[in-house]
Amino acid sequence: MNVHPRARDYPKSSLGEMIPNESELTAGVKIEPGKQYGFFTDTTVCIGCKACEVACKEWNNLPADNVGLTGHSYDNTGALSANTWRHVNFIEQSSIQALGGQDLGGQDLGGKSVRDNDQAPFQSGWLMMSDVCKHCHHAPCMEACPTGALFKTEFDTVVVQQDICNGCGYCVPACPFGVVDVSKADGKAHKCTLCYDRLKGGLEPACAKSCPTDSIQFGELSDLQARAKRRVDELHARGVHTAYTYGTPDSPGATGDMKYLNAFFLLTDRPEAYNLPAAPTRPSNRVAPALVAGLATLGGLALAAVALLAGSSEGARHGR
Repeated sequence: MNVHPRARDYPKSSLGEMIPNESELTAGVKIEPGKQYGFFTDTTVCIGCKACEVACKEWNNLPADNVGLTGHSYDNTGALSANTWRHVNFIEQSSIQALGGQDLGGQDLGGKSVRDNDQAPFQSGWLMMSDVCKHCHHAPCMEACPTGALFKTEFDTVVVQQDICNGCGYCVPACPFGVVDVSKADGKAHKCTLCYDRLKGGLEPACAKSCPTDSIQFGELSDLQARAKRRVDELHARGVHTAYTYGTPDSPGATGDMKYLNAFFLLTDRPEAYNLPAAPTRPSNRVAPALVAGLATLGGLALAAVALLAGSSEGARHGR
């Protein structure tokens, strides 16, 4: 593990004040306005501990959601919501057909179920992923907002200003990832801010800082994209040929003029397995074609009405 040289300046476990630019020590990056920041989530090392969920709720003072068991494996939060800005997906591959007859490394399992006692070495029937707002480069929620409550920060992240939000909810269906939610408590839209307040203070986002396996990595977007490419190449070399990135330029998740996602993922199964759209699009791109189609329909109906009226008038004249 690489330790930043500045760490030697703080040998004590108890500090009387905040460490300036602490993200340099915890994430290896100095946070500066004007640069692009985001998350790279490597699902292959996620252990489903939910430390990110807890850290997010504690830092943002968010109440618990759905206290109790849902009956769907170890998932108690269920989905992202106005009160849950990080959600760990637990996806059990209940039959070998779901894996195409192979494990995630491409090894033939001979038609066995993942619940069979006799399994291939190191084969796992679980997929885990910590889901979050994608902080899209072209954010559909921001395009749909009529009040400007959603805006791009100086760190290229997307944040909701609750004091400007009028609770119209247009952002909810506009988001292709089902992230934004309107709270029943205050009637305002809420979602992950990528810890905007922490970034302004030089702190790594709470979820990334709490992740024990570095499944969630925070940093400059260009560095994260390069890191993800190296990780995919490494997994391919190890025989995990199903590994790919979701949300990087020219990859699944960056379709439909989305360009790229500031919070992107490394996956080993189809996007739908992780409850992600295979080909997300910007609803704003459908406005012009829909308008043209609507006007064409109105024009056609008008012409039909004119022709009908003209025919009726002609028939009345002949009837005289």
